Amino acid sequence: MRASKLPELTAAFWVMKIAATTLGETAGDLLSMTLSVGYAKSSLLLISAFLVSVTAQIFVNRYLPALYWLVILTTSTAGTTISDYMDRTLELGYAKGSALLVAILLGTFTAWKLTTGTLAVDRVQSRQAEVFYWMAILFSNTLGTALGDFLADSSGLGFAGGAALIGGLLAAVLVAYFFTSLSRVALFWCAFVLTRPFGATLGDVLTKPKERGGLDLGTRGSSAILAATLVVFVAWATWKQIRRPPATP
Repeated sequence: MRASKLPELTAAFWVMKIAATTLGETAGDLLSMTLSVGYAKSSLLLISAFLVSVTAQIFVNRYLPALYWLVILTTSTAGTTISDYMDRTLELGYAKGSALLVAILLGTFTAWKLTTGTLAVDRVQSRQAEVFYWMAILFSNTLGTALGDFLADSSGLGFAGGAALIGGLLAAVLVAYFFTSLSRVALFWCAFVLTRPFGATLGDVLTKPKERGGLDLGTRGSSAILAATLVVFVAWATWKQIRRPPATP
């Protein structure tokens, strides 16, 4: 049994998660649309980046903040292009694409639970459990992109309205965490899934033109701001990791 290679679930974790998933939304759009690479080629490139980074993460023997958050970022960018490819190129639409991804994610959780006996992220201490963990993250990020796009484009709420709705749901999860005895595992995965559409809609707020309810920063400007934010937090996490005393055998 190995020591866990995952970060502590503090407020900083969720700030970094939202920054990484929002960057995944804007960077994925930058590659597929702004740079005109296309959804299929973008998906191939970003899925390859995810596979390389997650393989490195699985085979290292300790928590490395830069590598961990690189994998989170690549699951976000890959999830963005996969969702766009399903919804637009395959023409499944947001509703069918979201339903398919919900089924895949639930199947992943079921297989994980049956194989390892738990979905708790504080006990991801085997390579098998870590593989399921990253599969769940990839599919939840892909699902979040589809849900975010559905809220922004098809629900009538608009970009800001979609972000406000998801933000409200996240606030409800936070209240449940502090004031109820609901399963901490279930609440974690609810929050993890919801931060992806929150990031997706927040990315739309940052990038879309003002007449459509956005801030008109564009994919380049938004990606640069989010990347700088994430780098600062990763540097801080790395500094904390270096200063942490070695574990007692």
